[in-house]
Amino acid sequence: MDNNDDIIKQGLEQVMNTYSRFPMVIVEGRGAKVWDANGKEYLDMVGGIAVCILGHANPYLNRVLKEQSEKLWHVSNLYWNKPQIELAGKLVNAANLGKAFFCNSGAEANEAAIKLTRKYFYRQNMNNKTDIIVFKNSFHGRTMATITATGQDKYQQGFAPLLPGFNYAEFNELGSVEALINDKTAAIMVEPVQGEGGVLPSSAAFIEGLRKLCDEKGLLLIFDEVQCGVGRLGECFAFQHYGVNPDIITLAKGLGGGFPIGAMLASNEAAKGFEPGDHASTFGGNPLACALGNAIIETVNNKDFLLQVKKKGDYLKGKLTGIDDARILNCRGMGLMLGLEMSCDNKSLIELCRLKGLLLIGAGPMVVRWVPPLNIETNELDQAIEIFKQALVEWKD
Repeated sequence: MDNNDDIIKQGLEQVMNTYSRFPMVIVEGRGAKVWDANGKEYLDMVGGIAVCILGHANPYLNRVLKEQSEKLWHVSNLYWNKPQIELAGKLVNAANLGKAFFCNSGAEANEAAIKLTRKYFYRQNMNNKTDIIVFKNSFHGRTMATITATGQDKYQQGFAPLLPGFNYAEFNELGSVEALINDKTAAIMVEPVQGEGGVLPSSAAFIEGLRKLCDEKGLLLIFDEVQCGVGRLGECFAFQHYGVNPDIITLAKGLGGGFPIGAMLASNEAAKGFEPGDHASTFGGNPLACALGNAIIETVNNKDFLLQVKKKGDYLKGKLTGIDDARILNCRGMGLMLGLEMSCDNKSLIELCRLKGLLLIGAGPMVVRWVPPLNIETNELDQAIEIFKQALVEWKD
């Protein structure tokens, strides 16, 4: 019988070395729990990095996937398919936008937003408007355009020359944005809550200020909601916390509940930038992914469900804030996207939690990120907190 060590040995020989992986092989998951190849059980507060928003092996999603798999898997976007059209309608209606483009990941969704921005102004004979203001400490993906848009040097090292057309402002500092706007500026691209950068929420004044600047200067406002969207903050979309409507939204992660899918939503005006042949995705919007996306949005875009996300988020935040340990500096975030800032590197603490049966992830070296399934039970949050507290007692930073 295989165990963790045997499987990992084969992986090290055959899988490209692009991740610093934990020494475990997850073979099964159910709800907020997973089991490794040795049969050890873990509480999963990572959820595939904010992806499995209805937990692992969710019975409803399993049923939807099975039903769709017996009808149609793939036809390409040479033809229409019904699940894609249904999901587009659900998303644009919920977001009060115009049209949707489907792809397979957050990086692809952000790449599409960058291309749409440039093509939109090109079609208006404003070829000079090519640049996008992005933010330091941000993360937008791993393609050449999206790592350039990402405001963290560590992701860009070794990939020079980076693409031109991106200017980096200070997050939550409106004056820094204003100083960068010039005749070439086409858009501002921002995460309402910076995820990989440390779970840093935007202030309401900052988001409102960005919308005002875009309106005054004729710019597009792009919200990267790849990690913070789809119910994660207790609203269907992150922008709904701020009462500010973007021109473009990008989504992925939780939209498929674990099945790969990404989406870019745009206003009818911004969507004019794309015509047939301007952009495409062979697998984007396939019936399997969209059937699951429909099930996710039907579940998440529900007032009672979202209220429970807010309540559980407040509960978890209260529990984390109440831990008496001088190395905990603060707890920030919204809904079930929380970051616990530590005074020292979190790597050994996260490993100690793993050994005790609790899976967590960092958001940079000083922040422990909590992104559990949105339907997690309160008693499971309690169990996670107890394990975390036990780990803190033993932790030697």
